Amino acid sequence: MRSNFKPIGNYVQQANARNLGLSVTNLQGVSINKFFMPSVANINGTDLTKYKVVTKEQFAYNPMHVGRDEVLPIAMLETDDPVIVSPAYVVFEIIDKQALLPEYLMMWCRRPEFDRNAWFTTDSSVRGGFNWNDFCEMKFPVPSPEKQREIVKEYHTIVNRIKLNERLNQKLEETAQAIYKQWFVDFEFPISAEYAAAIGKPELEGQPYKFSSGKMIFKEVLKQEIPKGWELGNLSDIYQFQYGKGNNNPDNGGEYPVYGSNGLIGWYDQFNSEDAPVIGHIGVNCGSIVYAYGKHFVTYNGVICKNRGRFRKFFGYMTLLNKDLKSQIRGSSQPFISYDMLDGINIIIPDKQLISQIEKMLNPLYKKIINNKKQIKCLLSVQGVLLPKLSKFATR
Repeated sequence: MRSNFKPIGNYVQQANARNLGLSVTNLQGVSINKFFMPSVANINGTDLTKYKVVTKEQFAYNPMHVGRDEVLPIAMLETDDPVIVSPAYVVFEIIDKQALLPEYLMMWCRRPEFDRNAWFTTDSSVRGGFNWNDFCEMKFPVPSPEKQREIVKEYHTIVNRIKLNERLNQKLEETAQAIYKQWFVDFEFPISAEYAAAIGKPELEGQPYKFSSGKMIFKEVLKQEIPKGWELGNLSDIYQFQYGKGNNNPDNGGEYPVYGSNGLIGWYDQFNSEDAPVIGHIGVNCGSIVYAYGKHFVTYNGVICKNRGRFRKFFGYMTLLNKDLKSQIRGSSQPFISYDMLDGINIIIPDKQLISQIEKMLNPLYKKIINNKKQIKCLLSVQGVLLPKLSKFATR
C-alpha cells in the first residue's frame, strides 16, 4: 500500500558537527558499495577543523557524481569510534530512533530502485549532484518498529553469515601464509628422508632444516643464504603477466566477478581469466594482490597472472604475497606497476619435492576457502533478492 510510504525528510535531520578540536583523525570516504572506507585524499596542509564528524548510527553521503555513477554513495557508521568526512559530504541522523531504525533506513538505501530514483532526480550539472531537499523528498515505506526489527533481523542473518565466512577465509589465508613463511622464508621445512640419509643422520628426518644446521649457501644477488640445491629465478618463471582489458568498470550484473586495482568491483557477463592472482596495476592500490577464484574479468587497472605451468598455483600465489610489490611502484601523481617490473623480481626456487609437499598442505585450506566463497556468492544472491522486495515485506 503506497499510503504507507512517507518522505524520508519526516524522519531525518542534518548533523553538522565540525572537527573543531581536531580530536578525530580517522578520515573516511564512502564507496559506491555503500560502506565507509579510508580516504585517499591528500590532506597535507588541509584545515581538518572544517571536516564533518560522523558518529555511530549517523549517515553520510557524497552528493557529487550521482548522475555519472548512477549510485548514491551513502553509508551508516556502525562503529563506536567517530570518523570525519569531507565538508562536501552530507551528514544526517534519525530524529527518533523509536519510530525509525537506522538499520532499516540503510537497508532501503541499498536497494537498486533507491539508486535509480536518486539518479533520476540529479541536477543538470556536469557532475550530476544530488541535494539534501531531493533526498528528503524521496519516499519509503515505514512499517511499525516491530516490523522494522523483524525485517532488519532477517537481513542481518544473511549479512552476519557473510561476515563469518569472510573471517574464516581470512584465518585460513593467514594459516597458509604462516606455513609458506616457515618453509620458504625461514627455511624451517621438514628434512626429507633422502637428505637425512645423504648426510648420514637419518634421525633428522622431519626436523626443521635450518634449525638442524642444514647446509646453506650465500647468494650475492639476494644478500642472503638459501638452502643448498635451491635455485634463483624471477617471477616471470612462474607467471606470464599481462594487463586486463580496456573497459575500466564493466558491470552489467553478469555471473563473472570483475577485478580492477581495487579488488572486486562488479559482475559481468564475460570473463578473460580463470583461477589466478590479480595485481593492482594503477592508482593508490597498485601492487595489491587478490586471488580470483574461477572464471572472472580483469580490467586494464589490473594485471593478470597467468601460471606458466612449471609451478603449482598456490605456491606461486604465496610467492607473490611474500614479495614487496609496493617497492616496485613508479610514478608520483599516478602510481603504477607494470608487468615488466614484475617480470624481473627475484625469487627463490625450492626443489620440486618440497613444492609438491606444500601444495598438498595448502590444497585443503584453499578448497575450504573456495567453498566459503561459493556460500558468500549464494548469500549475496539472497541478499540481492531480499532488498528489492523490501517494500512488499514492509507493507504486508
